[in-house]
Amino acid sequence: MFNALLCTLASAQGVLAEPSKPEVVLAPGWGELSFEAPLAGTYDLPKIRPAAGGAILDGAGKSLDLEDLLGEKITVLSFIYRTCDDVNGCPLSTMVLHRLARKVKAQPGLADNLRLLTLSFDPEFDTPEVMKEFGEAIKGSSANKDGAVDWRFLTSSSDQAIKPILDAYQQSVIPDMQTQVDGRKKYSHILRVYLIDRKKQIRNIYNVSFLHPDILINDVLTLLKEEQLAQQHNYKTDSLSLSLRSGSRANLLQIAKAKQLGLPALVVPPDNQPDALKIALGRKLFFDRRLSRNKTMSCAMCHIPEQGFTNNELARPIGFEGRALKRNAPTVLNVAYYQRFFFDLREFSLEQQVWSPLLASNEMNNPSIGYVIETIINAGDYAALFQAAFGGPVTMQSVGEALAQYERTLISADSRFDRWLYAKEAQALSSSEILGYQLFTGKSGCSNCHLIGKEHALFTDQQAHNTGIGYGDSMLRPSREVAVQLAPGVTANIDQTRIASVGTAKANDVGRYEVTLNPSDRWRYRTPGLRNIALTAPYMHNGELLTLEAVVDFYNRGGIPNELLSPLLKPLGLVDKERAALVDFLKSLTGSNVKILVSDAFAVPIGDPDTDMQFGK
Repeated sequence: MFNALLCTLASAQGVLAEPSKPEVVLAPGWGELSFEAPLAGTYDLPKIRPAAGGAILDGAGKSLDLEDLLGEKITVLSFIYRTCDDVNGCPLSTMVLHRLARKVKAQPGLADNLRLLTLSFDPEFDTPEVMKEFGEAIKGSSANKDGAVDWRFLTSSSDQAIKPILDAYQQSVIPDMQTQVDGRKKYSHILRVYLIDRKKQIRNIYNVSFLHPDILINDVLTLLKEEQLAQQHNYKTDSLSLSLRSGSRANLLQIAKAKQLGLPALVVPPDNQPDALKIALGRKLFFDRRLSRNKTMSCAMCHIPEQGFTNNELARPIGFEGRALKRNAPTVLNVAYYQRFFFDLREFSLEQQVWSPLLASNEMNNPSIGYVIETIINAGDYAALFQAAFGGPVTMQSVGEALAQYERTLISADSRFDRWLYAKEAQALSSSEILGYQLFTGKSGCSNCHLIGKEHALFTDQQAHNTGIGYGDSMLRPSREVAVQLAPGVTANIDQTRIASVGTAKANDVGRYEVTLNPSDRWRYRTPGLRNIALTAPYMHNGELLTLEAVVDFYNRGGIPNELLSPLLKPLGLVDKERAALVDFLKSLTGSNVKILVSDAFAVPIGDPDTDMQFGK
């Protein structure tokens, strides 16, 4: 047992032995479980709510976001202050995690799937150095002396920095200013420990009554069994059900006008400057399912807020009446900075771009512009909104301008990368992420197309290039069988004749050539910006690559050779460590306000068909 806990426990037992003091009943977690815990996998753990992030410091004093430590593994998170003398408070949670670590170590392979996080809410005294020393005492114990269990000890820079995290987790912590020990304030707090799955969902919250290592390890094993079942085709969507989509409205006008670290000033058409009423109107239109011909599809059906405003679950989205699209749904985060739109660069303004999906036969399937305008007029709840925002009735121009206004608010930067490069926060990136940046701008040549400037970075040259992905999709398909995606990560090889008998064959796609008819433009597609790239899988214009690792491997091989392959592509010769560093760097590009934009989206009504609106009107 490590010394800190021994001292606390001895002190507590001393209190128990004193006749002058009332007896303290030890929590169940200190002893053996009084009942037989249910077998792992025989019960379900509910998805309570998304786990929150926030600014924290590791033992080396490096700044990071708590959210960055979630998702890779199943996580157990506890909040403590190191000198807590309540035997059923912080010492209990640390002891239970200590015993959990011993159980985990005894089961081969389990340690690779679990991370323990101990986060102090007393940053004034629990400095990074103190928490590092505290962690090293545990790592030197018999439970974890070889570092088998990934247990991290964390703190924050100030009370102001930790407060939003405590609030998000509903962790009550009240400083007791009247009672101090050796000049240190004590805290009144409620013990809570959180179990978080790989999808960053809180799955259990333990209090003093049932915080026990036997319960914890069975819950961890239950989540692992749940993951195994999902991999065996019992797939459950990552999208939140409509009943769980509760959010709070954001000040989108402020976001549209504010300068975000890492982004240049936004260039906006002089006749469509940011306006609160127009933004609100565009926001409503973006999520309104009544705007499709059969009143079931909206822009947000393919650009799903909690999936990076794209669609993580399909390589190519499903549109009107189950019709497949031939290209991946690009994210609309930071779309305001593009000079041209769509993978083939066929449009040059957001105001015009919005009409293409509204009219496409395999997307929202409206037969004409007039049909869309008439649908909006007949909805009954738009006339006053258009009058207030534009001073007149619904028109083709005002619909395009309103939707463009909302899309220009979906701006997200101020990433850890931006804080490292532009704000000069040396600890904002890890050593692996810094190596990834050096490779990105050096050996791998990524920045030749994904540009990084001295004052800002859009990570795109706004051009189209041939990487070979389109060529391979068009010219190198198997003649008899094709891989059909049944669910994310689940494919089956099916004969093309069988597919043709029940549906339309996938349309060929030759990229920019479809616009220009210039043969040299075959299989050229737009260079996407890479901000928030960790949120926007799958990748490439056809969604062929499912992970960032697969993307890095593709470019490491030099793309797919063809006569029009970009001369910028060549085999890179990256070793495993370098490939991993590039992926780490890409994950550092997630903006600081994505959750705000998603929460705002959840506050929008989805636009169910009115009973007096008939299909086809």
